[in-house]
Amino acid sequence: MLARRALAHVRPPVWLSRGSCELGTAALCALVATALASRDASIPDMTVPLVTATLAVPLTLSDLRCRRLPDVLTLPAYVLLAVAVVVVACTGADGAIAIRATVSALLFGGLHAGLRLLAPGAMGAGDVKLAGSVGGVLGASGWAALPVAAVIAAAVTLLLAVVETCRGRRGHGVPYGPGLLAGALLVTVLSGME
Repeated sequence: MLARRALAHVRPPVWLSRGSCELGTAALCALVATALASRDASIPDMTVPLVTATLAVPLTLSDLRCRRLPDVLTLPAYVLLAVAVVVVACTGADGAIAIRATVSALLFGGLHAGLRLLAPGAMGAGDVKLAGSVGGVLGASGWAALPVAAVIAAAVTLLLAVVETCRGRRGHGVPYGPGLLAGALLVTVLSGME
């Protein structure tokens, strides 16, 4: 509800139907928690995937609807995910998780910033901002998560491009945020944050 309300106050506003964020977030968080619980993940190990799932729904809806990933969600994502990583680092056996997450955030975000500089039309500034926090999530899952999630993001984006073309919406841009978020969620859930 907070994310939907925050999106309604950006300029220009991003209007999402009442309950779409709430129901979608509840469903996705339940799915993620169930998948992790079936793998005997601890409560702290669930924090990063659940925070990612909570952010994924409003960001995906905004990107699909308006082709925008507003700062009101992408910037707080860094703080929320950093807190989640610190929780895991302080309660888990992997003390290097915070360092790995920080380096991965810089690497993944920097790679996307470089791509935007080389081809400004390929992705928006919101995609670059999101890539940094997604990189942190991926680093928390392990080094192999970065290339795996990048392939998933590319595949989801390609699928969205095909759908957009079939719908006759060429020239409106293809949202990249849903692919980034899908890759991050799949990798963190499948890795179980181990």
